[in-house]
Amino acid sequence: MIPVRVQEAPFAMGAELDAFAAEAGGAGAVVSFSGLVRDIASGDLEAMEIEHYPGMTEKALTAIRDEAMARFSLTAAMILHRHGRMAPGEPIMMVATAAPHRADAFAAAEFLMDYLKSRAPFWKKEIAASGTGWVAAKDEDEAALDRW
Repeated sequence: MIPVRVQEAPFAMGAELDAFAAEAGGAGAVVSFSGLVRDIASGDLEAMEIEHYPGMTEKALTAIRDEAMARFSLTAAMILHRHGRMAPGEPIMMVATAAPHRADAFAAAEFLMDYLKSRAPFWKKEIAASGTGWVAAKDEDEAALDRW
């Protein structure tokens, strides 16, 4: 099984997806989503810092990945998430799902993303010229998770 990865180092989205697809035996569909650090609040973001508790984070992400595998009949699923300091435009995370049919692959990718946005044990801090602050949870992210 493809392990969940939480890492500080940058990653190449294309290379990660190629490696995932090569290991996703029996799939007829592969879906991926990659998130980038974005500056939407202040317009002057210098960096994003993400904190987590090693061990606890991987355990939580592995559990949700395993739930997606069973719930959506996946042949493979990947969660890759960075921590540490990142600049705007850098990849922050990636999920990929593989299934015999596209509907399950798409649904599983959305399920994983909704979980990551609302419940994954990461804490994000924005560092901007105008000040520093923690990113608050959003009601719309919680609402998206409720559909599952």
